[in-house]
Amino acid sequence: MSYLTGVRSGALRGRDKESDALRALMDRARAGAGGCLLILGGPGAGKTALLDLAAAHAGVGAPDEQGFLVLRTQGVSGETDLPYAGLHALLRPMADRLDAPDPVPAADSRMLAETLRTGSGTGGLALPAALLRLLQTAGRPVLVCADDLQWLDAPSREAICFVARRVRTAPVAVVLASAAPGTAPGDLPPLPLAPLDERASLQALDDLVPEGLPGDLRAALVRAARGNPLALAELAGSLTDAHREGSAPPPETPPRGGRLWRAHADRLRGLPADTADLVLLVAADPGIDAVTLVRAAESRSGLAALEAAEIAGVVVESPDGGFDLADPILRHVAYAEASLARRRAAHRLLASLLDSVSGGEHQRLRRAWHRAAALDGPPDRLAEDLVRALAAAPKAAAFPEPFRVLERAAELTGQGEAKAARLAAAARHAWQAGQPQRARSLLSRIDTLAAGAEVRGRAELVRGSLELRAGKTDSACDTLLAAAERLLRTDREQAVRALVRAGEASYLAGDNRRFLAIARRAETLRRPDDDHVTRLALEYLAGMAATFRGRHREATASLRRVATEVMVPPSAGSPSVLVWGGVASLLLGNGADALTLASRAVEVARAHGAVASMPQMLEILIQAQLWSGRYDAVAANAMDGLRLAQETGRATSGAQHLAWLAFTAAVAGDEETCALRAARAVELAAAHGVSVAEALGTLALAHLDVAANRHADAVNRLRTVARTGDPLVVRVMATPLLVESAVRTGDMAQARDALVMLDRWADSTRDPDRLALAARCHALLAPPAEAGERFTQALELHRQGACAFETARTRLLYGGMLRRSRRPGAAREHLHGALETFERYGARLWSEHARAELRAAGESVRPSGSRSEAGRLLTAQQFQIATLVAEGATNREVAARLFISPRTVEHHLRNIFARLGVRSRVELARLLS
Repeated sequence: MSYLTGVRSGALRGRDKESDALRALMDRARAGAGGCLLILGGPGAGKTALLDLAAAHAGVGAPDEQGFLVLRTQGVSGETDLPYAGLHALLRPMADRLDAPDPVPAADSRMLAETLRTGSGTGGLALPAALLRLLQTAGRPVLVCADDLQWLDAPSREAICFVARRVRTAPVAVVLASAAPGTAPGDLPPLPLAPLDERASLQALDDLVPEGLPGDLRAALVRAARGNPLALAELAGSLTDAHREGSAPPPETPPRGGRLWRAHADRLRGLPADTADLVLLVAADPGIDAVTLVRAAESRSGLAALEAAEIAGVVVESPDGGFDLADPILRHVAYAEASLARRRAAHRLLASLLDSVSGGEHQRLRRAWHRAAALDGPPDRLAEDLVRALAAAPKAAAFPEPFRVLERAAELTGQGEAKAARLAAAARHAWQAGQPQRARSLLSRIDTLAAGAEVRGRAELVRGSLELRAGKTDSACDTLLAAAERLLRTDREQAVRALVRAGEASYLAGDNRRFLAIARRAETLRRPDDDHVTRLALEYLAGMAATFRGRHREATASLRRVATEVMVPPSAGSPSVLVWGGVASLLLGNGADALTLASRAVEVARAHGAVASMPQMLEILIQAQLWSGRYDAVAANAMDGLRLAQETGRATSGAQHLAWLAFTAAVAGDEETCALRAARAVELAAAHGVSVAEALGTLALAHLDVAANRHADAVNRLRTVARTGDPLVVRVMATPLLVESAVRTGDMAQARDALVMLDRWADSTRDPDRLALAARCHALLAPPAEAGERFTQALELHRQGACAFETARTRLLYGGMLRRSRRPGAAREHLHGALETFERYGARLWSEHARAELRAAGESVRPSGSRSEAGRLLTAQQFQIATLVAEGATNREVAARLFISPRTVEHHLRNIFARLGVRSRVELARLLS
């Protein structure tokens, strides 16, 4: 049994495996079978924290047992050449035993005391063997911790490693830590520290900043830390109010002069001069190809310099054959620690080497970048070369990043129009790369420059796009309209795109009147010579406007042109244009085409590295999946969309993804999760003016009400969703629920009024799934003699459609009607089919409805086989929490997975333990297994 379970390692996020290894080592040592672990990791990886954890474990034991004697030492670069300095620090707690020879043999005592006094030893086995006997006779278990083994003096290191190999039958645990594998014997059991994964990094950051940070800032810090715990801590500690408010770009490296920076700088200072020069070249051109690097090495001391860098673990080869520094933070340090003259010389050499190799347009961009960094020519010409090379470069090139290229070009450009234009372009690329804070910072630099209408318009287009995704929809609409007017004379395509985004802002806000005004303005801009994309944009606005006016047949022509022509080049390569096609297909009732176009938009966005647009691309994909009842896919994509929205600062998308997660929870019958997610979605929607997300959140709660037979509550919610200002797609989804609940509450007039819109739209699109829903609504409103025929018609239409879940809903309602009409045999056939579908979807409340109807139809129904006895005693959310905890998740990890607070998880766990009669997580895991 382990006595170390009382020590929590909550602060060591992502190090559970390593903590377990330490615990096992010390349990064995307590039982007299010691051993050793060698922790390997670069600076800041958490080696010292694990040694601290081991020391904390050492003090925990059974009430009748003595704890470990803890002996610690640490290598120091200034004492590496001082013999036995490490042993001197290690044995200080045992100094009194060296003066009292019993039970230590007198010869051992004298030898150790003399060595520590004089710093000179006899050599050979005598001293290491004396150290081993000293530890074996300590009278209690011993923990030896030696940190920074690479700096420890050689005699001390050799003696400690000698002991580490020979304690398997002694109550001694030896834990060593080294940042350089070559300084530790290869025969000791290694415990390498991998970088923290994203989840652990986010949890560690939350521990460091309990008051919380904006989602995009959290994501930026995690990216910059690259899984290094110390980097994360130092980055968090370097934040200013400007960083938190978003007016300054997030820090990309730990602070200069911090522990991590100094550790990397010390490591680099130990390299030979030629190797250091080669490391600087790699730092200046990450991913440098082998040919260029080898030619650079040959211009110095040959391949020996490159080999030395690889042996030192500083330079590594990537899978694609390029070379980079082992750690991105090390790369920043290597570059920043070099003098300006050395950096310029490195860039000049790289540019000259790239001049003589053929590598296409990407090589041209790298060459221009290095010449600009070396200031190798007139600044204006260097800036122009950068812009031209970027325009011709492949989109997939990772270095240099487009926004950095344009920012550098702007820095090299004198005051005026060109400088402002390049800053605006840099801001656009930063925004597309998912760095909104950097985009805002770049835009703020334009305000002090003299710029004309076109540049101001482009800047306003980026600013409006930022506001559309992260601010308020009404102010985004104002900014985008202003951008459109400024761009009309000089760039009609961008002006029309600004109008489309302004239309999207008014759509998200539920402001149909403003959308129609924007569409009328766009209509006046039509020209016979419009390019393909501009023509599609104008058709898209026209079709949407006709739909909002309720003129569905008029809308069909425009929307069909958009849906069919978006796959024609060049629009087929534009994610945003593909989204127009997906929306048009949805409004045409063509869910299959909408799914195809939305999936294509997601693929293209990923291929282009357009991280920031992914949440929006996923919105349309999710809507198409929701249309066809693919709720598992909806939940998975909405979770991804929410994560990406938080990372890239897209609050408006985040609200919609939360609402869809609430809807999938409603389908599953998980009332608590649905209520929490819907409340958060509505809160975010209200803060950012996103009426769509508010309507979706309300729809999720209404679906839950209908599933729980709370029809009066559902009617009250759905009245707000069904109002004219809400998006058509949401109203189409809401109408069947509203009709069903209104009929159940006896309000037939409201049900008939609500059905008018669905009838008109379904008739114009001829979508079988929506026609089936309309037929079901008519069946609910029909007199008993006609209802059966209407239900039969609805089921026939369902068979032509794609949504199995709504088919099951229709079969449940039809089966209930047949039962009440005293036709139990016919009823049971439909009810069994409905139950089977609901169980496949994991729709708990709907499954209970179907079972209740079957029992009322005279059939004995087995309990669901998909839930254990424990599952039946718990609510859906409690069962989900219990399952995650049983799999080993912490309260904080469960909270992050389910988007609830750790306190809520703790509250649920108390109730789970009480309901299941268990007292610990171990018992819970055993029960659920």
